[in-house]
Amino acid sequence: MREQLALLPAYLTAHVQLALFALLAGTAVSIPAGIAITRSRRLERPVLAVASVIQTVPSLALLAVMVPALSALGLRSIGFLPAFIGLTLYSVLPVLRNTVTGLAGLDPALKEAARGVGMTSRQQLWRVELPLALPVILAGLRTSTVWTVGMATLSTPVGAPSLGNYIFAGLQTRNLTAVLVGCVAAAVLALVLDGLVRALGSAVLARRKAPLVTVITIFGLLYAHAAIAFVTAASDRGSTRIVVGAKTFTEQYILGQILAETIEHATGNAVGIASSLGSTVAFDALRAGDIDTYVDYSGTIWATIMHRDAASVDRETVLTEVGRYLKMEHGIEMVGALGFENAYAMAMRRSHASDLRVRSLTDVTLYAPRLSVGGDYEFFQRPEWRAIQDRYGLRFREQRSMDPSLMYQAVANGQVDVISAFSTDGRIAALDLVLLEDERQAIPPYDAVILASARLAREHPGAIAALKSLTGSIDADRMRLMNLAVDQDGKSPQVVAEEFLEGQRSKVKGQK
Repeated sequence: MREQLALLPAYLTAHVQLALFALLAGTAVSIPAGIAITRSRRLERPVLAVASVIQTVPSLALLAVMVPALSALGLRSIGFLPAFIGLTLYSVLPVLRNTVTGLAGLDPALKEAARGVGMTSRQQLWRVELPLALPVILAGLRTSTVWTVGMATLSTPVGAPSLGNYIFAGLQTRNLTAVLVGCVAAAVLALVLDGLVRALGSAVLARRKAPLVTVITIFGLLYAHAAIAFVTAASDRGSTRIVVGAKTFTEQYILGQILAETIEHATGNAVGIASSLGSTVAFDALRAGDIDTYVDYSGTIWATIMHRDAASVDRETVLTEVGRYLKMEHGIEMVGALGFENAYAMAMRRSHASDLRVRSLTDVTLYAPRLSVGGDYEFFQRPEWRAIQDRYGLRFREQRSMDPSLMYQAVANGQVDVISAFSTDGRIAALDLVLLEDERQAIPPYDAVILASARLAREHPGAIAALKSLTGSIDADRMRLMNLAVDQDGKSPQVVAEEFLEGQRSKVKGQK
């Protein structure tokens, strides 16, 4: 718990920044738009329709779309900006709709009376309409506040730190303490901000000066703290010249720490880590130069980025072709392979596979129509799954997409029969699962490879040399044990990474 609470100030500050700035921007757009709609009713349907459509787009998808869109515009594609834009768009609808409802629902006699005493249109708006509609508008703002604080937890996969870091990392590493801290902190923040908005509305409506000044002062301090922290973080990013990326699973958290500490130890450069990035988000960020290095897998690039088929292709060919493609097409350096392969692999409970006498995917075809299969969020959309279906003719009774951290528990508990496992995951042995043989090579080789941006290679050759020292240093058994130390033994990825690096340094000293 102490370790998690030590991270709270930074994550909470980042979360407050996102929520407050998005709410401010969303309100600044929504209220004027709502006023404009009530002055020209022809705008109501199209404007509200656009806001409603944005609200129906899954929040994680909207945030992910921001990454390539911003990259195409030459803007920073990960971090605060994509999260801020996405959250701002999501905050618009409640305030916009309530502004329109509040203004349109006023008694026409009141407007007529205002005109009768000689008020201009502007005076009528500010002195009559907005004050009377304020309770309805504030109700929309309160709804938007709670939504925005909750959705800000989903900013983590696009590289924006938030309380979501607790939740994403905690789920993947089975650290329930981290999940609990993240959820409780987000809930408390939502309640506090909602209470402040409610108090602001009550003070305005009751015309009580002292409570109004108090609430405005608290909001002012929150915004001042968020702004100062934002400027400080921006200046720190300028001095933190090297950023290591990591995807959203245990192995990547460990490898991200290994890469960061290796570079820092060898070069003395300050190194930051952008963790819990989505798979394609990480690649797009490297290509755009928003991160400098991370570990990817040759099969992911081969199938997803290069759109190549896995038919009868060997590991060396894949590595060679991937390295050439990344260099020529994107200017990305493939520093080297770490020494292990973490491939997609279909897995079952050992007892269930034994009962059915199943050892391979070919054997599964006999039972697939009455079995259920589980996969991570992206698996059923990946080329590997299509290749498995085509080559084996597999048609399962049911497909379930779920969080990878829950997927293993689901198959162990018999809630699904087969899952798309990762071959170096420590939970395979811990939960007594068996990997099914891929006889027809539907799944390509998945060597873990260190990728580096052109900028890192150009400006920090020492960092590249340090990363090259990791080539061939981790075999599959070692990686599986490191994953298990986090997933089962409860160690943090940082501690596991430090233990590995200490062992490597001791080995080097021993050789000397």
